Amino acid sequence: MDPIRLAEVTSTQDVARGLPVGSVVVADHQTAGRGRLGRRWEAPAGSALLASFVQPRRPLASLAAGVAAARACGERVRLKWPNDLLLEGRKLGGILVEVHGDTCVVGIGINLSWAPPGAAALGADRDRLLEGLRRELQRWFAAPAETVLAAWRERSDTLGRRVRVELPGGALEGMAEDVAGDGSLIVAGTRVAAGEVIHLRADGTPALSGS
Repeated sequence: MDPIRLAEVTSTQDVARGLPVGSVVVADHQTAGRGRLGRRWEAPAGSALLASFVQPRRPLASLAAGVAAARACGERVRLKWPNDLLLEGRKLGGILVEVHGDTCVVGIGINLSWAPPGAAALGADRDRLLEGLRRELQRWFAAPAETVLAAWRERSDTLGRRVRVELPGGALEGMAEDVAGDGSLIVAGTRVAAGEVIHLRADGTPALSGS
């Protein structure tokens, strides 16, 4: 199935919603791209890979998508829980998974030739990366849950370091110890299902990640 290629769109997620499994939507520019927590994703036209992939619904979809994207981007790319791609500690891209019926629409944005201040750019060929993402997503959305968890732990830049998690009721600070079987992050013995994670330096100040 050939990708649907658009010059400009509000969001590739909007176009991909309702399409069959295996569909891919890629755009040169998004006028209303979005990330987690209602944030906007903005990039100059043609400077990033902006794509949505329709995958079968599965548990741990966000972690499977993260592993797939990191592997497609190369060995240097790491994962920040729950959905950020990091290159040398700086934000390279993000992933948004939206569930619609029996499908997951996986939106992926990766900086290629431009990045905001403090962020990173991959400098890769967009079409080659797109094909790599398709292959890796197909593989990892079919992988057993334990295989996904093990691969995510191996790529994680979050586990084993001190973090602060911004939660609706306040902040939780401590060591990021592991991911649970449901994909939750375990921080100082507490399971965190959702929240904004900030990586901390040894002195307790936020580590630069461009996020």
